[in-house]
Amino acid sequence: MFGVNCGFGAKSCIYKLASSAVLRRQQLVIRCLGVGGYSDHNINTDQKTMQGVGFSSGASLEADAENVLRAITPALDPNRHKGQAGKIAVIGGCREYTGAPYFAAISALQIGADLSHVFCTRDAASVIKRYSPELIVHPILEESYSVRDEDKSFILEKVLGEVDKWMERFDCLVIGPGLGRDPFLLDCVSNIIKHARQSNVPLVIDGDGLFLITNSLDLVSGYHFAVLTPNVNEYKRLVQTVLSCEVNDEDAREQLLSLAKRIGGVTILRKGKADLISDGETVQSVSIYGSPRRCGGQGDILSGSVAVFLSWARQTIRDENLSISSRNPTMLGCIAGSTLMRKAASLAFETKKRSTLTTDIIECLGRSLQDICPVP
Repeated sequence: MFGVNCGFGAKSCIYKLASSAVLRRQQLVIRCLGVGGYSDHNINTDQKTMQGVGFSSGASLEADAENVLRAITPALDPNRHKGQAGKIAVIGGCREYTGAPYFAAISALQIGADLSHVFCTRDAASVIKRYSPELIVHPILEESYSVRDEDKSFILEKVLGEVDKWMERFDCLVIGPGLGRDPFLLDCVSNIIKHARQSNVPLVIDGDGLFLITNSLDLVSGYHFAVLTPNVNEYKRLVQTVLSCEVNDEDAREQLLSLAKRIGGVTILRKGKADLISDGETVQSVSIYGSPRRCGGQGDILSGSVAVFLSWARQTIRDENLSISSRNPTMLGCIAGSTLMRKAASLAFETKKRSTLTTDIIECLGRSLQDICPVP
């Protein structure tokens, strides 16, 4: 069902309109302003509300980013208990890649989540534990080299059983940082995704999680609590697989809208100079702040950030305390996560310039959130 050109043309994939470029943009704005997002839903119901995400101005589709962040960030309350500000789990980390899951998980804590877990392979666990005692590390994932063929079914059930013990406690899963592409490990994660969907746990999918999803789109198709955060190459593969065409930057918003819709209403955050976000109904842009430094690991910070803000948005919607019109927590989480990440990168670059590292950006997350949403 995904091998279609989605109206962009089989050869060039250029969405042709008879009108001028100006009229084309106007038509897109009209379509976007006419629809909205998804409300939060309980275990059995996906209740949709068609209330649009507020635009700051016209055809730019620029999100009112700082106000979105303020609206969904909970106040610090001495009456709240541990866990109420968010419980995030990162599924990733193998022999080769230990930094990525750490960056995602520690970023969640730096922003304000109460608890952050990492489910990784045994080889990665001891390394990640040494990075920080703040993280709860579960060394339960297995790679093919350590599992005999006749034991794979048993090991798979064991892995799922361990994750399921915790699943209902989590507010969001981050799938993919440092995951790698081992076939058995990817099979385990595929089943974890299925179990998360059954429990209505939101998913933020990045890195090698996107490699898995691109080859198995049914894992997230139609799941409105799934967020994909592709970089330029990951986005290219998604477009080629889903729309059977090449990336068309001239109609970037229109193509992103079609891509998200074709996958069944997942939310896609296309990372770039300006981050573009769509749930298949609306398109938003976040271009404030940012840094010219492109050190590895910034996408991991973003995935952890989006996970926290998505969970906060869900809670705010449940409590009916939202002061803005949108009721789609994935869009709100992406807007806020993108904004904070870009703000922190900007602050880090002011001091470190070319030597800016991912750890420098993480250290600026708290200050960035305080600048935008100050605690009295």
